[in-house]
Amino acid sequence: MYKLLVRPFLFLFDPEVIHHFVFRVLSLKGQIPGFKPLLRALFDFKNTKLERELFGLKFANPVGLAAGFDKDAKLIDELACFGFGFIEIGTLTPRPQHGNDKPRLFRLPKDQALINRMGFNNEGVEAAVKRLRKRSSKIIVGGNIGKNKVTPNDEAFSDYALCFDALHPHVDYFVVNVSSPNTPGLRELQDKEPLKRLMSHVKELSRSKEKVKPVLLKIAPDLTTSQLDDIVEILKETKTDGVIATNTTISRETLLTPSDKVNAIGAGGLSGKPLTSKSTEVISYLRDQLGPHYPIIGVGGIMSPQDALDKLNAGADLIQLYTGFIYEGPGVVRKMNKRIVKNN
Repeated sequence: MYKLLVRPFLFLFDPEVIHHFVFRVLSLKGQIPGFKPLLRALFDFKNTKLERELFGLKFANPVGLAAGFDKDAKLIDELACFGFGFIEIGTLTPRPQHGNDKPRLFRLPKDQALINRMGFNNEGVEAAVKRLRKRSSKIIVGGNIGKNKVTPNDEAFSDYALCFDALHPHVDYFVVNVSSPNTPGLRELQDKEPLKRLMSHVKELSRSKEKVKPVLLKIAPDLTTSQLDDIVEILKETKTDGVIATNTTISRETLLTPSDKVNAIGAGGLSGKPLTSKSTEVISYLRDQLGPHYPIIGVGGIMSPQDALDKLNAGADLIQLYTGFIYEGPGVVRKMNKRIVKNN
């Protein structure tokens, strides 16, 4: 139904425009009595075999919604009805910012992929906090945090700290995002020494709170083996609680979309099916290097129940969707959870 009728209609319009339109529709319908229970009946799937416990949190199932979909925490209660085990908001910055110029989100249907260069567009952390205070759903929420574009890298920690302090009472875990390709210079924070300093500071900030909450690092899929080894060393040295692998890629290899169209789109992070194998390889490498018990969240090109299983089998404890949710529709979460139970 979704791929036959709904998706072709949605894909007639600009991706960012239709994203905001769907958000408005869900927000309005969410106020109608009975709408949220109907969504849960259609899309939620519960089974004790799906439950996971990771860094002190109990997840109803391992399939989450990745950061970027609901940056500003506008639809936590509505999106929770689609069967996710957790939702990650952000990336949030201390001050509101418009992000990069439009158009900045593009579909590659032949590749089941997206290219985005959003540039951390968000309404600022305080706007998200106001919404989080009002949410009724008990779903686990992660806070993905970053720096404003105008903040120099050598002052980046102040931005991460501001977001951390504001969000701390309202989210269950944190993600330090230094791997988006769409904020100039941000990926330089993945270099060994800057990253070690940043993660040490954030972990120290976390330990200073009365209630310590997990801190995770989100990494790019474009790192060399040597860079991944540095990441592993930093994760261990700073006692970072987990890693999310991976963000979008800057690679354009093996695309079916004609190169002239891809070149016309220009810069941005590629997500979806072309990222499937690469992110799985990174997860597998990290699992080998970090050992059997270190928390890993897998994301990148999870388009089908089999992709979900492949990520879990490669070593991910939990997984996250974004592009797969757009291309396959809301029913894919239920399908993935059913398949996970079947193969448990």
